Amino acid sequence: MNVTPIRRALVPGVAALALLLSACGGDAEGDSGDGGDAADLANLSGEVAGGGASSQEAAQLAWIAGFTTVAPEATVTYDPVGSGGGRESFISGAFAFAGSDSYLTDEEGELTSATERCGGEAPIQIPNYISPIAIIHNVEGVDDLNLSPEALAGIFAGKITKWDDPAIAATNEGVSLPSAAIDAVHRSDESGTTENFTDYLDAVAATQWDAGVVETWPEEYGGQGAQGTSGVVDAVTSGTNSIGYADASQAGDLAVANIGVGEEFVAPTPDAAAKILEVSPPAEGASDTALIFDLDHTTAEAGTYPIVLTSYLIACQTYSGDEAAAGELAKGYLSYIVSAEGQQFGADEAGSAPLSDELSSQVQDVVEGITVE
Repeated sequence: MNVTPIRRALVPGVAALALLLSACGGDAEGDSGDGGDAADLANLSGEVAGGGASSQEAAQLAWIAGFTTVAPEATVTYDPVGSGGGRESFISGAFAFAGSDSYLTDEEGELTSATERCGGEAPIQIPNYISPIAIIHNVEGVDDLNLSPEALAGIFAGKITKWDDPAIAATNEGVSLPSAAIDAVHRSDESGTTENFTDYLDAVAATQWDAGVVETWPEEYGGQGAQGTSGVVDAVTSGTNSIGYADASQAGDLAVANIGVGEEFVAPTPDAAAKILEVSPPAEGASDTALIFDLDHTTAEAGTYPIVLTSYLIACQTYSGDEAAAGELAKGYLSYIVSAEGQQFGADEAGSAPLSDELSSQVQDVVEGITVE
């Protein structure tokens, strides 16, 4: 398994973070009062396992490395098995916490099962990672690419098969598009990134994309499947005239498309992605401990990137008995992730968008409310 351990070599900037925490008087949570200080975290020891969304992998590596500076005796692992695998392992008790690119629902009984796993209390669900889903491409002779929602849906539905198709050419005047077959790459595993991407396609171009919102790619739409975010990036990188979708933080040197929003085409920047939560309503089932959102993909708000992955942390409200030690570590680690410093560090190292001040305060309150008996 591809498990990210806490004692892995530190990513660039961790030393600077340690100095920052020291300069803040040792407060690992900054001045926000969000769940303990460096002295509390420094007393943590033992091991805790989590995992799930592979989109969070780069950020989790940064957070784990940063957490090491304030809790050197603690060991955290994050296994990027995908959102579905993360939720399954959390429900089974194999993970003390999970990362998921979609919130829990009862469409397949997951919310009920997670509530049972947490002793009858609904699990907490808090956004911790916001990032644009970039449309990565490797098209011969093309660096800048504008795609309308309809053209993007047609490509991934297998209805637009050549790069010089009129639907693509119409928004790329002056660009020399090759008369070549499109190699469309999708996730082959159950994926919250796929769910968020198809949620967008379903909302903006249902006539082209008629498979609805899915976590598992529909076989009838064809294309090339690849395992995990890294698999999609690798396939597009090594492919010819290829296109795929992946968390923007892991796009590397690949070109990314600008997506049509209203009268403009918007690039997948963290700032543009963060704006979508400002125009999106809470999801059905949202509560004081479930801060979940239904993203408004159809927004025409200027400067807003509409294909956004809002990834969540899932944990129990109470840990007791045999899970008490892991629960204490999980609470400490989650409090670090959602702190002002942790969010900024994730943005600096992994390209995510920090939570807004208001949402950050709400998220910190939820984590602080976790009890260990």
